[in-house]
Amino acid sequence: MEIAVPDFIRAIAPYVPGKPIEELERELGLSRVVKLASNENPLGPSPMAVQAMQKAMVKLHRYPDGSAYYLTEALATHMQVAPECLVLGNGSDDVIAMAVRAFMRTGEKAVMPHPAFLMYDILVKTVGGISVPVPLQGMDLDLDGMVAAVEDETRMVFVTNPNNPTGRFIPLDRMVAFLDAIPSSVLVLLDEAYIEFVNDGDRYSGVSLLTTYPNLVVLRTFSKAYGLAGIRVGYGVMAKEVALWLHRVRQPFNVNLLAQAGALAALEDDGFLQETRKLVSDGIRWLSEQLEAMGLITHPSEANFFLVDVKREGKKVFEAMLAKGIIVRSMHGYGFPRCIRITAGLPEENRMLMDALREVLCEIPED
Repeated sequence: MEIAVPDFIRAIAPYVPGKPIEELERELGLSRVVKLASNENPLGPSPMAVQAMQKAMVKLHRYPDGSAYYLTEALATHMQVAPECLVLGNGSDDVIAMAVRAFMRTGEKAVMPHPAFLMYDILVKTVGGISVPVPLQGMDLDLDGMVAAVEDETRMVFVTNPNNPTGRFIPLDRMVAFLDAIPSSVLVLLDEAYIEFVNDGDRYSGVSLLTTYPNLVVLRTFSKAYGLAGIRVGYGVMAKEVALWLHRVRQPFNVNLLAQAGALAALEDDGFLQETRKLVSDGIRWLSEQLEAMGLITHPSEANFFLVDVKREGKKVFEAMLAKGIIVRSMHGYGFPRCIRITAGLPEENRMLMDALREVLCEIPED
């Protein structure tokens, strides 16, 4: 049987997730694998979130609240916006998918940085859209280049702040100038997945800009700072008129019952969030000092990860580290062949990483 598949679907390279830690331990014959590659919270989930989800488990025979009423109300208070400005999703990429389905058609274009989160490109292509990648300028987004790439056929522009994989944060004045230059008919999706890790003195959110730029959609997630990657819950903040269109294409019950309970409790656990921020900040500072003392180059980051120039092929370092039970991320496919990306872990995990890396760098000569 031959099923007809549109050419634009055939052209999509599927997202390839990493192997489960348990499978890697079995394959490598290791008793413990330390994962510092996926920008997850090293503390785990908020204890308050775990307790709330355990309590909610007795209701698993019921469908979740399709409007996510209580979580939406809590987020509206937290973000200081009207509840009608919020759209929740099964992860923030679900909200992106809604925006793409609602506002893009075959042959229309979306401008995005390159490299960036792979799902931007994949989701645009699922509707036959055309991705227009704009290379980074060093480690920063080339905002001028992205403005120049906007054409009559452009319907959407993606901006990540802080950026992944470089961790750079766009100052407010540069963001405002960028938004001023984008036509009001083009939707700007501002992905703030790592915003909670930005230093207090520099941090602002695109949510504060929504009244000035009604074509702006700000994306947030509970996967990173809140430690809830396993239950997949994110949201978008936007003008009410934009939210209405996204709700028309939103899947019913797209945020499950446990996700709603866990996210609601996590939002109230400010102590856990502050503990996470301090752990990550201290971890990145310690790791950077250790790496620089070894003569390596670390790149400043405002996220919970950072890039390291290991002065040899990063893919080889990644593979050698994996054999020692430490998972980092090779940046070969992102255009940084001599770099690896490290997520800050627990102090013990950070020490294990450094011990393994010292051994690996002695085994692999510099380029």
